[in-house]
Amino acid sequence: MNTLVAQYLHAWNTTDAVARKAAVAEIFAADAEYIDPLIEVAGHDGIDAAIAGVQAQFPGWVFTLAGPVDAHHDQVRFTWELGPAGAAAVVVGFDVAIVRDGRIAHVYGFLDKVPAAA
Repeated sequence: MNTLVAQYLHAWNTTDAVARKAAVAEIFAADAEYIDPLIEVAGHDGIDAAIAGVQAQFPGWVFTLAGPVDAHHDQVRFTWELGPAGAAAVVVGFDVAIVRDGRIAHVYGFLDKVPAAA
């Protein structure tokens, strides 16, 4: 599961559209769903579009793992941080992913720290 989470975060940090689409196709099931308080999408195209949207909203920011990966059976949870490269995190959250046949089938995201609206 550690490898899968690393690949997942790598997909969220991949800004080249072709490489990102390939990463999404590699780690997500074709019918995968991603749901958090701000986004609800399904399928490779939906997930890719969600990632691209976050990257457009926060250019140059990166996702990093913010603690140990906790997994059992076919589920994994992990905390992540998002912020400018080399700077303190601005957003913190955690995701719970359900894995099917070695690929992510569902992601349920939670936001623990978000910046106040200006």
